[in-house]
Amino acid sequence: MTVIALQRQCPVSLSTLNLSCPGRQLSLRLANFSLHGAVNIGNESTAPSGLSETMLRVGIPTTIALDLFRDFPTEVELVPVSDDPGPEIDIDVWIPDAYPTRAIKAWPRLRGVRLIITLMAGTEWITDKVGPDVTVCNARGAHDISTAELTLSLILAMLKYFPFYLDVQRAGQWKRRFEASAHYVSITGDTRPLYPPVMLEELTGKKVLLVGYGSIGKEIERMLAPFNVDLVRVARSARTDPEVHAVSELDSLLPSSQIVILILPSTAESYRLIGARQLSLMPQGALLVNAARGPIVDTDALVDALNGGRIRAALDVTDPEPLPDGHPLWSCPNLLLTPHIGGSSPQFAPRSLHLAAAELRRYMAGEPLKNVVKQGV
Repeated sequence: MTVIALQRQCPVSLSTLNLSCPGRQLSLRLANFSLHGAVNIGNESTAPSGLSETMLRVGIPTTIALDLFRDFPTEVELVPVSDDPGPEIDIDVWIPDAYPTRAIKAWPRLRGVRLIITLMAGTEWITDKVGPDVTVCNARGAHDISTAELTLSLILAMLKYFPFYLDVQRAGQWKRRFEASAHYVSITGDTRPLYPPVMLEELTGKKVLLVGYGSIGKEIERMLAPFNVDLVRVARSARTDPEVHAVSELDSLLPSSQIVILILPSTAESYRLIGARQLSLMPQGALLVNAARGPIVDTDALVDALNGGRIRAALDVTDPEPLPDGHPLWSCPNLLLTPHIGGSSPQFAPRSLHLAAAELRRYMAGEPLKNVVKQGV
Protein backbone atom coordinates (compact mmCIF):
# COMPACT_ATOMS: atom_id res chain seq x y z
CA MET A 1 0.00 0.00 0.00
CA THR A 2 1.33 3.41 -0.96
CA VAL A 3 2.25 5.65 1.99
CA ILE A 4 1.74 9.35 1.28
CA ALA A 5 3.00 12.17 3.47
CA LEU A 6 0.21 14.28 4.98
CA GLN A 7 1.29 17.73 3.97
CA ARG A 8 -0.54 20.73 2.57
CA GLN A 9 -1.23 18.76 -0.59
CA CYS A 10 -1.21 15.02 -1.09
CA PRO A 11 -1.03 13.31 -4.51
CA VAL A 12 -3.66 10.57 -4.59
CA SER A 13 -3.29 7.37 -6.55
CA LEU A 14 -5.30 4.75 -4.65
CA SER A 15 -8.91 4.54 -3.54
CA THR A 16 -7.71 3.46 -0.11
CA LEU A 17 -4.52 5.07 1.09
CA ASN A 18 -2.42 5.65 4.14
CA LEU A 19 -1.65 9.16 5.26
CA SER A 20 1.41 9.55 7.45
CA CYS A 21 1.05 12.31 10.03
CA PRO A 22 3.50 13.34 12.73
CA GLY A 23 3.16 10.71 15.41
CA ARG A 24 0.51 8.62 13.68
CA GLN A 25 -0.47 6.80 10.52
CA LEU A 26 -4.07 6.76 9.41
CA SER A 27 -6.10 5.16 6.67
CA LEU A 28 -8.65 7.17 4.71
CA ARG A 29 -10.83 5.95 1.88
CA LEU A 30 -11.35 8.95 -0.34
CA ALA A 31 -13.45 7.27 -3.00
CA ASN A 32 -14.07 4.01 -4.75
CA PHE A 33 -12.10 5.03 -7.81
CA SER A 34 -8.59 5.81 -8.93
CA LEU A 35 -7.69 9.45 -9.46
CA HIS A 36 -4.54 11.43 -10.00
CA GLY A 37 -4.73 14.96 -8.71
CA ALA A 38 -4.44 16.92 -5.52
CA VAL A 39 -6.43 16.71 -2.34
CA ASN A 40 -5.97 19.81 -0.24
CA ILE A 41 -5.60 19.19 3.46
CA GLY A 42 -6.91 22.27 5.19
CA ASN A 43 -8.15 23.98 2.01
CA GLU A 44 -11.04 23.17 -0.33
CA SER A 45 -10.38 20.70 -3.09
CA THR A 46 -11.62 20.83 -6.63
CA ALA A 47 -12.62 17.81 -8.65
CA PRO A 48 -9.62 16.48 -10.59
CA SER A 49 -10.08 15.97 -14.30
CA GLY A 50 -11.47 12.59 -15.11
CA LEU A 51 -13.45 12.28 -11.89
CA SER A 52 -16.85 10.70 -12.44
CA GLU A 53 -19.53 13.36 -12.28
CA THR A 54 -21.97 10.83 -10.81
CA MET A 55 -19.97 10.40 -7.62
CA LEU A 56 -21.56 12.03 -4.60
CA ARG A 57 -19.51 14.97 -3.37
CA VAL A 58 -19.58 15.37 0.40
CA GLY A 59 -18.25 18.54 2.00
CA ILE A 60 -16.48 17.90 5.28
CA PRO A 61 -15.00 20.31 7.87
CA THR A 62 -11.24 20.83 7.75
CA THR A 63 -11.16 21.09 11.54
CA ILE A 64 -11.74 17.36 12.12
CA ALA A 65 -9.01 14.76 11.69
CA LEU A 66 -9.37 12.86 8.44
CA ASP A 67 -9.07 9.45 10.08
CA LEU A 68 -12.44 10.00 11.76
CA PHE A 69 -14.11 9.74 8.34
CA ARG A 70 -12.95 6.16 7.90
CA ASP A 71 -16.51 4.80 8.23
CA PHE A 72 -17.84 6.91 5.37
CA PRO A 73 -18.98 5.10 2.21
CA THR A 74 -16.19 4.56 -0.29
CA GLU A 75 -18.49 5.64 -3.11
CA VAL A 76 -18.25 9.34 -2.22
CA GLU A 77 -15.70 12.06 -2.79
CA LEU A 78 -14.75 13.91 0.38
CA VAL A 79 -14.36 17.63 -0.23
CA PRO A 80 -12.73 19.61 2.61
CA VAL A 81 -14.58 22.87 3.31
CA SER A 82 -13.18 25.59 5.55
CA ASP A 83 -14.53 28.93 6.68
CA ASP A 84 -11.76 30.82 4.87
CA PRO A 85 -12.80 33.07 1.97
CA GLY A 86 -12.41 31.34 -1.32
CA PRO A 87 -14.09 30.23 -4.56
CA GLU A 88 -17.49 28.59 -4.84
CA ILE A 89 -17.61 24.87 -4.08
CA ASP A 90 -19.96 22.36 -5.72
CA ILE A 91 -21.05 19.60 -3.36
CA ASP A 92 -24.14 17.43 -2.93
CA VAL A 93 -24.00 16.85 0.83
CA TRP A 94 -22.56 19.14 3.46
CA ILE A 95 -21.34 18.16 6.91
CA PRO A 96 -20.74 21.55 8.55
CA ASP A 97 -18.16 22.47 11.14
CA ALA A 98 -19.25 21.76 14.70
CA TYR A 99 -19.12 25.48 15.49
CA PRO A 100 -21.99 27.30 13.74
CA THR A 101 -20.07 30.58 13.66
CA ARG A 102 -17.47 28.90 11.47
CA ALA A 103 -19.87 26.83 9.43
CA ILE A 104 -22.15 29.70 8.52
CA LYS A 105 -19.23 31.55 6.93
CA ALA A 106 -18.84 28.74 4.42
CA TRP A 107 -22.49 28.46 3.44
CA PRO A 108 -22.63 31.37 0.93
CA ARG A 109 -19.88 29.73 -1.15
CA LEU A 110 -21.53 26.31 -1.40
CA ARG A 111 -23.45 25.30 -4.50
CA GLY A 112 -25.63 22.27 -5.24
CA VAL A 113 -26.23 21.23 -1.63
CA ARG A 114 -29.32 19.05 -1.26
CA LEU A 115 -28.61 17.52 2.14
CA ILE A 116 -27.01 18.92 5.29
CA ILE A 117 -26.01 16.52 8.07
CA THR A 118 -24.98 18.50 11.11
CA LEU A 119 -22.79 17.23 13.92
CA MET A 120 -24.97 18.91 16.55
CA ALA A 121 -28.43 18.38 17.99
CA GLY A 122 -29.41 22.02 17.42
CA THR A 123 -29.99 23.20 13.85
CA GLU A 124 -31.70 26.56 14.39
CA TRP A 125 -28.62 28.35 13.05
CA ILE A 126 -28.99 26.88 9.55
CA THR A 127 -32.59 25.78 8.88
CA ASP A 128 -33.85 29.28 8.13
CA LYS A 129 -30.89 30.10 5.88
CA VAL A 130 -31.15 27.28 3.36
CA GLY A 131 -33.57 27.02 0.47
CA PRO A 132 -36.75 24.92 0.44
CA ASP A 133 -35.05 22.18 -1.58
CA VAL A 134 -32.45 21.44 1.12
CA THR A 135 -33.01 18.70 3.71
CA VAL A 136 -31.39 19.20 7.12
CA CYS A 137 -30.60 16.36 9.53
CA ASN A 138 -29.24 16.75 13.03
CA ALA A 139 -27.05 14.52 15.19
CA ARG A 140 -29.85 13.23 17.40
CA GLY A 141 -28.37 10.63 19.74
CA ALA A 142 -24.73 11.66 19.38
CA HIS A 143 -24.59 13.92 22.42
CA ASP A 144 -27.04 12.20 24.74
CA ILE A 145 -24.45 10.83 27.15
CA SER A 146 -22.24 13.89 27.49
CA THR A 147 -25.13 16.35 27.81
CA ALA A 148 -27.03 14.14 30.25
CA GLU A 149 -23.91 13.67 32.37
CA LEU A 150 -23.35 17.42 32.48
CA THR A 151 -26.99 18.03 33.42
CA LEU A 152 -26.74 15.58 36.30
CA SER A 153 -23.41 17.10 37.35
CA LEU A 154 -24.88 20.61 37.41
CA ILE A 155 -27.76 19.45 39.57
CA LEU A 156 -25.50 17.68 42.04
CA ALA A 157 -23.01 20.54 42.09
CA MET A 158 -25.72 22.98 43.10
CA LEU A 159 -27.33 20.70 45.66
CA LYS A 160 -23.96 19.90 47.24
CA TYR A 161 -22.96 23.60 47.23
CA PHE A 162 -19.81 22.97 45.20
CA PRO A 163 -19.44 26.63 44.13
CA PHE A 164 -19.47 27.67 47.80
CA TYR A 165 -17.02 24.97 48.85
CA LEU A 166 -14.68 25.95 46.03
CA ASP A 167 -14.61 29.42 47.57
CA VAL A 168 -13.87 27.82 50.95
CA GLN A 169 -10.99 25.86 49.42
CA ARG A 170 -9.53 28.93 47.76
CA ALA A 171 -9.84 30.90 51.00
CA GLY A 172 -8.20 28.08 52.94
CA GLN A 173 -10.65 28.51 55.84
CA TRP A 174 -12.18 25.24 57.07
CA LYS A 175 -14.58 26.90 59.51
CA ARG A 176 -16.35 28.67 56.70
CA ARG A 177 -18.20 25.43 56.03
CA PHE A 178 -20.73 26.48 58.65
CA GLU A 179 -21.82 29.29 56.34
CA ALA A 180 -23.55 26.61 54.28
CA SER A 181 -26.32 26.40 56.86
CA ALA A 182 -27.16 30.08 56.43
CA HIS A 183 -27.14 29.59 52.67
CA TYR A 184 -29.58 26.70 52.98
CA VAL A 185 -32.00 28.75 55.06
CA SER A 186 -31.69 31.75 52.75
CA ILE A 187 -32.37 29.91 49.51
CA THR A 188 -34.95 27.36 50.67
CA GLY A 189 -36.75 29.37 53.35
CA ASP A 190 -36.56 26.36 55.67
CA THR A 191 -36.14 27.87 59.14
CA ARG A 192 -36.58 24.68 61.16
CA PRO A 193 -33.96 24.20 63.90
CA LEU A 194 -31.95 21.53 62.13
CA TYR A 195 -29.01 19.82 63.83
CA PRO A 196 -26.32 18.98 62.86
CA PRO A 197 -26.00 22.07 60.66
CA VAL A 198 -27.06 21.59 57.04
CA MET A 199 -24.07 21.62 54.71
CA LEU A 200 -25.60 20.14 51.57
CA GLU A 201 -28.85 18.85 50.12
CA GLU A 202 -29.92 15.55 48.61
CA LEU A 203 -31.20 14.84 45.13
CA THR A 204 -32.92 11.62 46.13
CA GLY A 205 -36.67 11.97 46.34
CA LYS A 206 -36.91 15.44 44.84
CA LYS A 207 -39.62 16.33 42.31
CA VAL A 208 -38.03 16.94 38.93
CA LEU A 209 -39.78 18.54 35.96
CA LEU A 210 -38.13 17.41 32.72
CA VAL A 211 -39.10 19.85 29.96
CA GLY A 212 -38.16 18.16 26.71
CA TYR A 213 -38.40 14.42 26.13
CA GLY A 214 -36.26 13.70 23.12
CA SER A 215 -33.22 11.43 23.09
CA ILE A 216 -31.24 13.61 25.52
CA GLY A 217 -34.22 13.96 27.83
CA LYS A 218 -34.63 10.20 27.93
CA GLU A 219 -30.94 9.77 28.74
CA ILE A 220 -31.27 12.28 31.58
CA GLU A 221 -34.21 10.27 32.89
CA ARG A 222 -32.13 7.09 32.78
CA MET A 223 -29.30 8.71 34.73
CA LEU A 224 -31.71 10.13 37.31
CA ALA A 225 -33.30 6.73 37.95
CA PRO A 226 -30.91 5.64 40.76
CA PHE A 227 -31.84 8.77 42.73
CA ASN A 228 -35.50 7.78 42.91
CA VAL A 229 -36.69 11.23 41.95
CA ASP A 230 -40.35 11.99 41.30
CA LEU A 231 -40.04 12.71 37.59
CA VAL A 232 -42.65 14.59 35.57
CA ARG A 233 -42.14 14.72 31.79
CA VAL A 234 -43.15 17.58 29.50
CA ALA A 235 -43.03 17.71 25.70
CA ARG A 236 -44.70 19.56 22.86
CA SER A 237 -47.74 17.28 23.00
CA ALA A 238 -49.12 14.95 25.65
CA ARG A 239 -48.81 11.18 25.34
CA THR A 240 -48.95 8.04 27.43
CA ASP A 241 -46.65 5.10 28.23
CA PRO A 242 -44.77 6.80 29.70
CA GLU A 243 -46.96 9.70 30.72
CA VAL A 244 -45.84 12.96 29.14
CA HIS A 245 -47.58 16.27 29.77
CA ALA A 246 -48.11 18.84 27.05
CA VAL A 247 -46.07 22.03 27.28
CA SER A 248 -49.36 23.90 27.61
CA GLU A 249 -49.55 22.45 31.14
CA LEU A 250 -46.19 23.89 32.15
CA ASP A 251 -47.49 26.71 34.34
CA SER A 252 -49.60 24.33 36.39
CA LEU A 253 -46.65 21.98 36.96
CA LEU A 254 -44.03 24.53 38.01
CA PRO A 255 -45.31 25.33 41.54
CA SER A 256 -44.64 21.78 42.76
CA SER A 257 -41.30 21.26 40.98
CA GLN A 258 -38.09 21.48 43.00
CA ILE A 259 -35.85 21.03 39.94
CA VAL A 260 -36.75 22.15 36.42
CA ILE A 261 -34.60 20.80 33.58
CA LEU A 262 -34.81 22.42 30.14
CA ILE A 263 -33.68 20.13 27.33
CA LEU A 264 -35.88 21.09 24.37
CA PRO A 265 -35.00 22.54 20.96
CA SER A 266 -34.90 26.24 20.25
CA THR A 267 -37.94 27.08 18.15
CA ALA A 268 -40.37 29.96 17.77
CA GLU A 269 -42.66 28.16 20.21
CA SER A 270 -39.96 27.64 22.86
CA TYR A 271 -38.57 31.18 22.68
CA ARG A 272 -38.65 32.57 26.24
CA LEU A 273 -40.79 29.69 27.37
CA ILE A 274 -39.43 30.49 30.83
CA GLY A 275 -40.14 34.13 31.59
CA ALA A 276 -40.93 36.25 34.62
CA ARG A 277 -44.30 34.54 35.17
CA GLN A 278 -42.86 31.01 35.03
CA LEU A 279 -39.98 31.92 37.34
CA SER A 280 -42.44 33.40 39.84
CA LEU A 281 -44.42 30.15 39.79
CA MET A 282 -41.40 28.09 40.84
CA PRO A 283 -41.22 27.42 44.59
CA GLN A 284 -38.69 29.12 46.83
CA GLY A 285 -35.26 27.58 46.31
CA ALA A 286 -36.18 25.69 43.14
CA LEU A 287 -33.32 24.91 40.77
CA LEU A 288 -33.58 25.79 37.08
CA VAL A 289 -31.19 23.85 34.82
CA ASN A 290 -30.84 24.91 31.19
CA ALA A 291 -28.81 22.51 29.05
CA ALA A 292 -30.80 23.29 25.91
CA ARG A 293 -30.58 26.73 24.31
CA GLY A 294 -30.24 30.16 25.90
CA PRO A 295 -33.24 31.90 24.26
CA ILE A 296 -35.63 29.45 25.95
CA VAL A 297 -35.16 31.55 29.11
CA ASP A 298 -35.78 35.28 29.43
CA THR A 299 -32.35 36.35 30.69
CA ASP A 300 -33.48 39.65 32.23
CA ALA A 301 -36.23 37.88 34.16
CA LEU A 302 -33.76 35.24 35.33
CA VAL A 303 -31.30 37.88 36.54
CA ASP A 304 -34.08 39.49 38.57
CA ALA A 305 -35.17 36.15 40.06
CA LEU A 306 -31.61 35.21 41.03
CA ASN A 307 -30.81 38.60 42.54
CA GLY A 308 -34.08 38.43 44.45
CA GLY A 309 -32.97 35.20 46.11
CA ARG A 310 -36.05 33.27 45.03
CA ILE A 311 -34.49 30.53 42.92
CA ARG A 312 -31.14 29.14 41.86
CA ALA A 313 -29.94 28.16 38.42
CA ALA A 314 -27.34 26.09 36.60
CA LEU A 315 -26.79 27.09 33.00
CA ASP A 316 -24.74 25.63 30.19
CA VAL A 317 -26.30 28.05 27.70
CA THR A 318 -27.16 31.73 27.79
CA ASP A 319 -28.85 34.47 25.82
CA PRO A 320 -26.89 36.25 24.49
CA GLU A 321 -24.19 33.72 23.71
CA PRO A 322 -21.30 34.08 24.11
CA LEU A 323 -22.19 35.92 27.29
CA PRO A 324 -20.43 39.31 27.09
CA ASP A 325 -17.86 40.36 29.66
CA GLY A 326 -19.51 42.29 32.44
CA HIS A 327 -23.01 40.99 31.73
CA PRO A 328 -25.18 41.04 34.91
CA LEU A 329 -25.70 37.29 34.71
CA TRP A 330 -22.03 36.63 35.52
CA SER A 331 -22.37 38.13 39.00
CA CYS A 332 -25.75 36.70 39.98
CA PRO A 333 -25.93 34.79 43.26
CA ASN A 334 -27.04 31.16 43.43
CA LEU A 335 -25.83 30.51 39.89
CA LEU A 336 -23.46 27.97 38.34
CA LEU A 337 -22.61 28.79 34.74
CA THR A 338 -20.63 26.74 32.22
CA PRO A 339 -19.85 28.16 28.73
CA HIS A 340 -21.86 25.75 26.52
CA ILE A 341 -19.73 22.67 27.01
CA GLY A 342 -22.45 20.02 27.13
CA GLY A 343 -21.45 18.00 24.08
CA SER A 344 -17.74 18.75 23.99
CA SER A 345 -16.24 15.47 25.16
CA PRO A 346 -13.57 13.50 23.24
CA GLN A 347 -16.43 11.39 21.85
CA PHE A 348 -18.13 14.36 20.13
CA ALA A 349 -16.68 13.86 16.66
CA PRO A 350 -16.53 10.04 16.57
CA ARG A 351 -20.17 9.65 17.62
CA SER A 352 -21.44 12.44 15.38
CA LEU A 353 -19.56 11.19 12.33
CA HIS A 354 -20.71 7.61 12.97
CA LEU A 355 -24.31 8.83 12.78
CA ALA A 356 -23.51 10.99 9.74
CA ALA A 357 -22.01 8.02 7.91
CA ALA A 358 -25.12 5.95 8.58
CA GLU A 359 -27.37 8.80 7.42
CA LEU A 360 -25.27 9.18 4.28
CA ARG A 361 -25.64 5.49 3.46
CA ARG A 362 -29.41 5.77 3.82
CA TYR A 363 -29.41 8.78 1.52
CA MET A 364 -27.37 6.96 -1.12
CA ALA A 365 -29.63 3.92 -0.91
CA GLY A 366 -32.77 6.01 -1.31
CA GLU A 367 -33.97 5.02 2.16
CA PRO A 368 -35.82 7.34 4.58
CA LEU A 369 -33.44 9.50 6.59
CA LYS A 370 -33.52 9.11 10.36
CA ASN A 371 -32.85 12.54 11.88
CA VAL A 372 -34.66 14.95 9.57
CA VAL A 373 -35.51 18.31 11.12
CA LYS A 374 -36.27 20.07 7.83
CA GLN A 375 -37.46 18.15 4.80
CA GLY A 376 -36.47 19.50 1.41
CA VAL A 377 -39.04 19.61 -1.36
